[in-house]
Amino acid sequence: QVQLVESGGGLVQAGGSLKLSCVASGRAFSSYHMGWFRQAPGKERQFVAAVTWRSGRTFYEDSVTGRFTISRDNAKNTVYLQMTSLNPEDTAVYFCAATVRDGNLINLRQYDYWGQGTQVTVSS
Repeated sequence: QVQLVESGGGLVQAGGSLKLSCVASGRAFSSYHMGWFRQAPGKERQFVAAVTWRSGRTFYEDSVTGRFTISRDNAKNTVYLQMTSLNPEDTAVYFCAATVRDGNLINLRQYDYWGQGTQVTVSS
């Protein structure tokens, strides 16, 4: 069992930056693939970024490539999402997710554990 707690959200102006953190409790965090998803009002939850547990390979949704960076610190049981050049379209609740199963990490159904989310609001 893994519990995930996100933090770092807030209100930022367009062009600004935020760094989200997700701390995992439980054992064997280093064996989990980790992902970030987001959900805007009235929209479905969508993939943002993911990092594998073994090689640290990363994946990004096209609209955030070059602006967002996912990273993990296994010693701290934490995964991060550094977000730069934010724009109002990035406004959403951001969720951290974890899975031990190999597969398509872009698909939210691949993940077994989810955090409660943290709100990110980008003003124009």
